[in-house]
This record gives sequence, structure tokens and C-alpha cells, in this order.
Amino acid sequence: MSSEWKPRDPKYEARVRESFGRQTHMATLGASIVLIAPGQVHLAMPFAPQFCQQNGFLHAGAITSVADSASGYAALTLAPPDTDVLAVEFKINLLAPAKGDEFLACAQVLRPGRTLTVCRADVFTTGGTDRVLIATMLSTVDTLSSAQSMSAYHCMKGRSRRAGAK
Repeated sequence: MSSEWKPRDPKYEARVRESFGRQTHMATLGASIVLIAPGQVHLAMPFAPQFCQQNGFLHAGAITSVADSASGYAALTLAPPDTDVLAVEFKINLLAPAKGDEFLACAQVLRPGRTLTVCRADVFTTGGTDRVLIATMLSTVDTLSSAQSMSAYHCMKGRSRRAGAK
């Protein structure tokens, strides 16, 4: 891992912000961008009871979602212009119950590649006096051309229309 990754797109920060703005799932979770730097993205998410599991802890699905998005955007900061990213694999270790006022997913690129980038995201509870590591994710992110990305987008839009037409 290096703190000296060189972005291939000088407009990487604006591109990450624009893409994040289209993420309806992150908006639903109340997630926000805290940091964007070459090879790094931090996302914050507040505690919300509607995303809890049966014992009152934030559900692993919500934690996984914010870690996945942070990882994807960390990879996007190093991707060439006119490309997008898509997770192809990840593993998450849930290390402690997700209890706290706020959660912070800190993702960083471990190794960028031409088509595949490996990232790590650590998720912490914040808002109290202590910052506690509750999860860590290792992910592989694919870099897609804009044409590939838009093809997948239009395919999904077509499915949504068909599903709603019942």
C-alpha cells in the first residue's frame, strides 16, 4: 500500500462525488463522503434503528454496503478517465457488534491494476470517546469501460421497467 498513488484522472475527486450522488442505496443509509484522496475514500454512516438486526446492532448488510462502496470509490480514484468500477469479490470479517452513534468506513487501495484493484476497508464505530474496529473487508474491484458500465446500467433499467409492468 502506498500513500503516493498517482491518479490517472485529474478530475478523480469530482468523478467520485458525482458517482456517489447517484448511489440511492448510500443515500438511504444516510452515508456521506468524509475523505477522498488518491487510493483512499472514507464514508460515514449514522446509526439508524431501521437498519438494525434483531438484537439492536446495525445489520451486517448495512456495514458491508458502506465498506463495499468505500472500497469501490477508493479504486475509482486511481481508475483512468471514462471508466467505472464494479466489485467482483469481497470478504468481510465482522469483528465486534456494530453499536455506536456513527460508523466510518476507511478504504484504501492495496494494489491497483489495469483491470483489477485490491482494496481493504476497515469499519469503525465513532461518535463516542473510543474508536472501535468492528469490521474489515478485503475486496477485488474490476475497472470497466464507460461503455461496459452503461450497458449494465441500461440492462438494469430495462429489468426495472419489466418488473414494474406486471
